[in-house]
Amino acid sequence: MYSVEESFAQGQGGIIEPLFPSTSQGYRDSDEMEAGLSYQIPTWCYSRIHNPTNFYLEETLSLLEAYGCSFDASAFCTSSGMAAIKQAVEPLLVLDEDPHGLNFVASAQIYGGTFQLFNVRLKERHARVRWVSQPWKLEEWEKLVDKQTRFLYTEMPSNPQQACSDLQALAKLAHSFQIPLIVDSTIATPALLRPLAHGADIVVQSLTKTIGSSGAAIGGAVIARHDLVSRHLPAESRGDYAVWLKLWPGRDSGACLSPYSAFFLLNDLRTLRIKVEWFSQNSMAVAGFLAGHARVEKVDYLGLPSHPLHDLASRYLRMVDSDRPTFGHLLSFTIKGSPADTRRFFDQLQRIFRATDLGRIKSVATIPAISTHLQQGDEGRRMAGIPPTMVRLCVGGEHADDIIQDLDQALSKI
Repeated sequence: MYSVEESFAQGQGGIIEPLFPSTSQGYRDSDEMEAGLSYQIPTWCYSRIHNPTNFYLEETLSLLEAYGCSFDASAFCTSSGMAAIKQAVEPLLVLDEDPHGLNFVASAQIYGGTFQLFNVRLKERHARVRWVSQPWKLEEWEKLVDKQTRFLYTEMPSNPQQACSDLQALAKLAHSFQIPLIVDSTIATPALLRPLAHGADIVVQSLTKTIGSSGAAIGGAVIARHDLVSRHLPAESRGDYAVWLKLWPGRDSGACLSPYSAFFLLNDLRTLRIKVEWFSQNSMAVAGFLAGHARVEKVDYLGLPSHPLHDLASRYLRMVDSDRPTFGHLLSFTIKGSPADTRRFFDQLQRIFRATDLGRIKSVATIPAISTHLQQGDEGRRMAGIPPTMVRLCVGGEHADDIIQDLDQALSKI
């Protein structure tokens, strides 16, 4: 048997990482099995805990997210983006000797599934979320943090509202209370934003989205800097949080990523930069068209100079290895009319997919109020800035003129 490091080199000359579909690793004898299962020697033992194909993906993600940093990071890949968020935050919410007032502070402008996890599921664990309605305003965060706050959480840019936060200021605030800053960077990806370089402690990714742009696999990832800040975690978990999650809480919860999914995601990841640049160029053209259309009330795209958060976004969203602000592939816009008009426009799309998906080579649209953010209710949507006339559009790789033509003909039907 090879050690884990030796087994990674056994690619038989292949130019892509090999797939290890096996559920488990065999051992020479009982001594080796005991040493492996107690983590005394390198092992992958059982794919619920570890798998070589998953390791390739985790190492690649950790290198990308920590690119340009003076410290190291590790990654733990999970079965979905929601699983990654749940795995990342739950250990930080363990009750201590004074459970009264246990809370965390989060932007309200986040993905609808995250909103539900925070507002409902974590409340069942006696942890109360304190919502920040305008996450770009540091003073809103400052007034909600206290000694029982366990972490700060933001999404940048947010899905679908395009909200941004000043990550450096947020990290400074979090660290002044000795708690971590967690950033969902799914929309930006490490091609445009590496939150760890700006002071964040943990990044979560839905690999299903832009990183997995082919749409062939669902997955998530927790990427954490080594020696993250948290006065509530023991030293053995702070040192390498992502690996600790993988080997202990993740082992028990079973939120593992399939090696088949890891294989697809690895191959999608190879073309991430060129796809993000391509999609971003298309998005600028589409956003400009929508901003000038008579049937569109408002366009939220950070690349538009008229967007109130354009300057803040320009400080953080930059194409890797360049100093060029680049704003990604996601935008939203509100129809000038009623919810019924919005549905009428949506139903007339011919080229753009109607789906609750994003990050694809193919352009995809949805109405968040009746899909991704449906469960959080009217009040929750108002707080998060999701009107019933909003359309989320994830711009893909078609020619920009073709996307614009489809939008134009659908808008003409209102």
